[in-house]
Amino acid sequence: MSRLVVVSNRVGPLNDTGRAGGLAVALVDVLRKRGGLWFGWSGAVSESGTFGELQFAEDDDVSTATIDVARVDYDEFYAGFANKALWPTLHYRLDLTDFDRRLAEGYRRVNERFAARLVPLLQKDDIIWVHDYHFFLLGDYLRRAGVNNPIGFFLHIPFPVPEILTALPNHQAMVKAMLAYDLLGFQTAAHLSAFERYVLEEANGTRGEDGALHALGRKVVADAFPIGIDADAFAGFHKTKEGSKNLSLVRSELDDRKQIIGVDRIDYSKGLPQRFMAFERLLQMYPEHKGEVELLQIAPPSRSEVRAYKDIQESLEGLSGRINGRFSDLDWTPINFMSRSFPRRSLAGIYRASAVGLVTPLRDGMNLVAKEYIAAQDPEDPGVLVLSRFAGAAEEMTEALIVNPYSIDELAEALHRAIRMPLDERQHRFDLMHKKVMTNTAGAWAETFLDRLTTLNADAQGLNPAYLN
Repeated sequence: MSRLVVVSNRVGPLNDTGRAGGLAVALVDVLRKRGGLWFGWSGAVSESGTFGELQFAEDDDVSTATIDVARVDYDEFYAGFANKALWPTLHYRLDLTDFDRRLAEGYRRVNERFAARLVPLLQKDDIIWVHDYHFFLLGDYLRRAGVNNPIGFFLHIPFPVPEILTALPNHQAMVKAMLAYDLLGFQTAAHLSAFERYVLEEANGTRGEDGALHALGRKVVADAFPIGIDADAFAGFHKTKEGSKNLSLVRSELDDRKQIIGVDRIDYSKGLPQRFMAFERLLQMYPEHKGEVELLQIAPPSRSEVRAYKDIQESLEGLSGRINGRFSDLDWTPINFMSRSFPRRSLAGIYRASAVGLVTPLRDGMNLVAKEYIAAQDPEDPGVLVLSRFAGAAEEMTEALIVNPYSIDELAEALHRAIRMPLDERQHRFDLMHKKVMTNTAGAWAETFLDRLTTLNADAQGLNPAYLN
């Protein structure tokens, strides 16, 4: 079986995936099955930066190789173009996009340097899988360096419609670079359609009889590959020491009250202010919920160096303070806002104790919290998932209460319905969603993508796919 080389901005951990994020969980198992290398940023900023010494680690058949970045690279590539230009644009927030050409040059430079450092590590038969918006250009630089290996790319966040993407001054160069990959993966059919529209309408591309897209002198296959979670493991996390402790603690604190749970990074794409205002509207419209229902919002800070994220944090603190000041009683506080992170095992216990899972981003790639909430539920007495129509998960999890997160009244009504939903309806909705979560797992997602990439490469060489395995 060909060695797998994974490239992503952050690497690992290879162990203790109960404390890792969704990307690490999705990739560790497939790396262990195939053997391979995980290459990316060390997380450190140093004077030598991308020219510094490679840092290696090994765990059985899996190796990691990481490099630092220089301060200027961090400011222009990561904090700059990736998170001040690409992130807001791809989440439809052009009002927050920084169009500074200096940042775009930093992004190009770091993609070129990462490619240069990766090339000497590659072997002839490697399959290369590049991840996310940090590395749109990496495949192009690998091709320029003479790399002929199969290279796939997966975007974990939304891809916007052409009317949004074309606001980026370098949009055509970026998409042309994406066409250097053999296979492009998107979270949903909607994101795939947006990319195809750009290629066909903006780049004057065509679609071949095999479904491949042809544009700007290049050819690429693009498809939707909705990501999943490590479902079996997550379903059992509530039984672990951390999970069972939090499950018991939350149930004890709640007593007869019901808890609504939200878990998100501090980010303007998550719709957190709207969520707080909808909970306030719920208490206004249905005063019987006072003292009966509370909202726990776990929201660790992220990208604190970007002003927009500080603004969201301050807004949420102000909203929760005002709402609690208005509705609190001596023995009840409506909103518990926690600006800290929890390990995934601990979250499983909190999810299981919560009557409603509130996942209402304004725009999201997939949102694995929705799937984790379902996996953690008790089948005999499951909670209700309230899910934004703009989360990628909404394409699969149609049995959730699907809402428009911009509509405060609609969201409040959905919360009321979820709180009052009869057991038989909760069980029916849960059963259908649970089957999807347990089937469309992280492992299945990874294997499906890599099988497709392997087949494309075999077809290109006139070989049987088994030859490459």
